[in-house]
Amino acid sequence: MAQLAPADGALLEQILDATHGLWHEGLSRPAYSRYFAAQVATPWGRAHLRRTALVEDGAVLASAKLYDLTAVADRRTIRIAGIGAVFTQPAHRGRGAARELLTRMLDRAAADGADLALLFSEIDPEYYARLGFEAVPAVGLGLRIVEDPRRGAPATMVRAGEERDLAGIVAMDATRADRYRWHLTRDIDFVRYGITKQRLLAGLGAVGAREVHFFVAEEGASAVAYVVIGVAGGDAPVWTIECCGDRDPSGARLGAILQVLIARDPSAQRPRITAWLPAGFVPPQVEIIDRAPPADVMMMKALNDTGRRAPALTAEDVVYWQGDRF
Repeated sequence: MAQLAPADGALLEQILDATHGLWHEGLSRPAYSRYFAAQVATPWGRAHLRRTALVEDGAVLASAKLYDLTAVADRRTIRIAGIGAVFTQPAHRGRGAARELLTRMLDRAAADGADLALLFSEIDPEYYARLGFEAVPAVGLGLRIVEDPRRGAPATMVRAGEERDLAGIVAMDATRADRYRWHLTRDIDFVRYGITKQRLLAGLGAVGAREVHFFVAEEGASAVAYVVIGVAGGDAPVWTIECCGDRDPSGARLGAILQVLIARDPSAQRPRITAWLPAGFVPPQVEIIDRAPPADVMMMKALNDTGRRAPALTAEDVVYWQGDRF
């Protein structure tokens, strides 16, 4: 009979061998293994991230990552079981292994005190809908930074972000998110984990394939706005705003950071910029040029009465940063 088991050692290698071709993100097979090991080795990862497998006779049937998260829903603190990287080993497909894995994981999470399950579906969301998950509407944005060729970059003090900035970033995030019905609780370890994850992906990949920009605007030696950007290189650069924030409700200092970054190389091709921004938060120096549903559909399932929501969430109710997907 199949059993749930921690996915480590030889079991983990079975999973990584099978999933590398699908989720390698440009990493070699050894680097792919190092990437996951380094995430789990961070302070946040050690306490909140693990892989689980459905195993029978020493063979992995299906596996998934499990994230232990905290969120605020309608002013209540709730515990989240985040599920990612659901995968059935090729030899065991078509036998319901993934469904059995998810059912057992959700039952265990509920027994351990989780109020809500959260995942991002990159396949037809109907599969997860049959398991009781509901889609949460979201909008992905394409952005353009407004430039003034007469004046160049704004006179804003912008520097690389540092460890000492993380407490201020957490405070900015909490203030920004407070007006929305649903958002993750982002503490210092979680913010550090997100930045570290992006840096690992860039550092373990091919030279020049990716970069990570972490910049803050500073006033009086304190960060008052920040942005973390994943940069995919090549002839047509793409910037992904992984997360960002600003003490200014308008986001004007965040917009100034973006203008400074663009102005560093006036002759360079302007990047295509994508972001998930909270409703009503668009810096005045930024134009929205495209709106589209994200490729990954955000889905939730209540595991108890605390996790149930009324009325249903809309895209305007939720704060979720692109860099926090799993």
